[in-house]
Amino acid sequence: MFETLFPILILAVITTATVIIMLALPEIVAHKTKSLRKTAPYECGLFPKTDARECFPVKYFLVAIDFIIFDIEIVFLYPWAIAYAGMGTYGFLTMGVFLIMMVLSYLYVVYKGGLVWD
Repeated sequence: MFETLFPILILAVITTATVIIMLALPEIVAHKTKSLRKTAPYECGLFPKTDARECFPVKYFLVAIDFIIFDIEIVFLYPWAIAYAGMGTYGFLTMGVFLIMMVLSYLYVVYKGGLVWD
């Protein structure tokens, strides 16, 4: 049993050592100087005009959620395309139902104005 787990133990030791070295090395090697400019908030090279805790409109989050949902749904198409030849009519019909539901949900989002930025 030791022969089978020994490579995993070596990998765990090497990984732990690498993480410790990567965390400790910048503290040892890096030259640190503190100045007002380095500790100031950075916003595209300009000084910030408002507080960093300003609320964002919800529409940005809704567009991001819509993107993630449709992106995940598109990922389901790849395995279907690979295994399409072996699935037959049942696979074609189930994926057709999935695609119809995806298109209808996309049309619903467009109808509700979920992709409008104004």
